[in-house]
Amino acid sequence: MSVSYGGDSITFADGSVQSGGWTGMRNRIINGAMMIDQRNAAAEVNPAVNNTYYLDRWRAVTTAASKFKIGQNAGAVTLPTGFINYLGLTSLSAYTAGASEIFGVLQIIEGLNVADLGWGTASAATVTVSFWVRSSLTGTFGGSLRNNGSTRSYPFTYTISAANTWEQKTVTIAGDTSGTWLTTNGIGVVLTFSIGSGSTFSTTAGAWASGNYTSSTGATSVVGTNGATFYITGVQLERGSTASSFEYRPYNTELTLCERYFEKSYQVGTVPGTNGGLAGFCATATSTGATSELSGIRFRTRKRDTPSITIYHAVNGTSGQVYRVGDAAAVGVSSVNHIGETGIGFLQLASGNANGYYWHYAASIEL
Repeated sequence: MSVSYGGDSITFADGSVQSGGWTGMRNRIINGAMMIDQRNAAAEVNPAVNNTYYLDRWRAVTTAASKFKIGQNAGAVTLPTGFINYLGLTSLSAYTAGASEIFGVLQIIEGLNVADLGWGTASAATVTVSFWVRSSLTGTFGGSLRNNGSTRSYPFTYTISAANTWEQKTVTIAGDTSGTWLTTNGIGVVLTFSIGSGSTFSTTAGAWASGNYTSSTGATSVVGTNGATFYITGVQLERGSTASSFEYRPYNTELTLCERYFEKSYQVGTVPGTNGGLAGFCATATSTGATSELSGIRFRTRKRDTPSITIYHAVNGTSGQVYRVGDAAAVGVSSVNHIGETGIGFLQLASGNANGYYWHYAASIEL
């Protein structure tokens, strides 16, 4: 492979140029190839009115229920060369987004992972967003970058020229020299791909604006056409003014990056809360009168912060219960104690005895 280096940039064999900060983790997006789906195991789901995560690190945004469905590889279409997964959305009606409504998908990048960009200072670095996209619709589509407080936004556009055809898009954005941009373990940068945004959240594309904007004025609304599809993969956000080739990372590396925000004890292809068999954690209880305490666990990956924990019965998947080996009883968990970034101290059972118990867990500390 031919690679040349000069000044503060590196030129790859495919002609792509990466300047300033090209070493290390080029792509600030985690799970940009849509490979990891710990929560739903490729099942297609219908988002409610919330900000729920579906594929790892990708959150659905919807201010009205039942307007689209989302899933890994939904629609089973052929992918661009080099990719095996995508995030798929399908509109469930012809819905006109109200002025204060938002529909789309986004990823929140942790502030520690974009600290080098220097946004909010005179030295703000330029970034380039690149991705593969396919839709049953054509026209001008919208998205944006935003800060933690949604007080600074950069709406952008891209054009889908041919229906039902994968196209690669590139958007270059000069860094913001104003506003407040967190460089902590909180929200650093929010990347949104809109599939329908009302006028309150839309403005002229191509410049930084003070306010909360997720799209550009007049952008195509996927939820506005019944049965319309929107598929995306190969999402990359990198420092520099030119898109380099997509940064492939080993599967286990990508999974570990995702587990900083969400981790489960279930196997990769098993949805938390379902019948997980006896593959969960086994602990021997220490009896304290009418109750028992189960020893805790250490997480595989250190979390971004102290996570919320859900405990599941190892056989039937019921939350808030564990399975007792001696008599196959379902025993309630009254508390999960001493939770930290690296693990759980112990579980307090509502009743029990000195016996063996099986259980699963899910730990979440999403941004």
